[in-house]
Amino acid sequence: MKITRIETFCNEFVGFTRITDETGATGWGQVSTYHSDITAQVLHRQIAPWTLGREIDDLDDHLNYIQEREHKFPGSYICRAMGGLETAVWDMRGKALGKPVASLLGGSPGKIRAYASSMKRDITPKDEAERFRRLSGEFGFDAFKFRIGAEVGRGKDEWEGRTEEIIPTIADAFKGQKVDLMVDANSCYSPTQAIEYGRMLVDNGIGHFEEPCPYWELEQTRDVTNALADLPIDVTGGEQDCQIPIWKRMIDMRAVDIVQPDVMYMGGLGRTMEVAKMAAAAGLPVTPHCANLSLVTLFTMHLLRALPNAGKYLEFSIEGADYYPWQQNLFVTDPYVIVDGQAEVADAPGWGVEINPEWLAKATYQVSEAAE
Repeated sequence: MKITRIETFCNEFVGFTRITDETGATGWGQVSTYHSDITAQVLHRQIAPWTLGREIDDLDDHLNYIQEREHKFPGSYICRAMGGLETAVWDMRGKALGKPVASLLGGSPGKIRAYASSMKRDITPKDEAERFRRLSGEFGFDAFKFRIGAEVGRGKDEWEGRTEEIIPTIADAFKGQKVDLMVDANSCYSPTQAIEYGRMLVDNGIGHFEEPCPYWELEQTRDVTNALADLPIDVTGGEQDCQIPIWKRMIDMRAVDIVQPDVMYMGGLGRTMEVAKMAAAAGLPVTPHCANLSLVTLFTMHLLRALPNAGKYLEFSIEGADYYPWQQNLFVTDPYVIVDGQAEVADAPGWGVEINPEWLAKATYQVSEAAE
């Protein structure tokens, strides 16, 4: 395969990619959300030159080659940009073979249990509980995640007493019902605080404690995991990490009970599957991070249908236009329909989705092409 053209359609928040190969075949992908316009610049300047016109037999090896060529820039932006290339290749492959990406990965189309994932900290505990109950009735969700502490909050709460109030409020809202409850601390706490809140979570029947300590402090998270090891709660994390050596260290030291790579932050499906294989060897499940309804959730749906150590559910953002105005009207047909608490991977080729032409027409466009 030789890629002859890479196009991006971006705004500040989200950016789609389209690749064309020497036969004229095309595929659609996406760079990571947030500062996507900057990521698009990285794609054209630091990914495209090593890709256009080059024979690509092994996609994973090609991504390694790009990182070697760009060895002075080992950080997140390179990975976020590589994801735009890699996910478009999977779409092109799926279309060529007439199969969904899930099948190419060794899985199949079908249903996936989803959990309703709240992104809000400005919501009162009462209002959060009420919307969880409403979503349970309307869409059949039987798993929910809410936020505690403040995001990277240095031990502080969003407002005083909110965490102490929201934990029992959400638990009481589903008392006597068979639901899974989860929390995300987003790197808020010291180990001592996290252990204290972890025990409070257990007392309220909550079994998933995400990113309790600053995510870059693996030893702190490991200390929390070890302290809570005999209790019925999983300490989870990894969404921010994109470097394979860090993942290896995290898994080897058993810093978490469940690993949570983000396909877009990682740089695509192949690198995410590499993390999943390391986790499988250590007996750890994978519940990926996918916190908005751009293509990242669809990518994750296909991935989960193929992973032998997939976690219990798909993260599914419940935030609409008030929180994520930029994720509106991205697709011709909405791929995110929840029925009885489940999303579904269709059997359409590739990603099985069409980007909205009206959205594309308003986006900032760039193209890189192979030399004649």
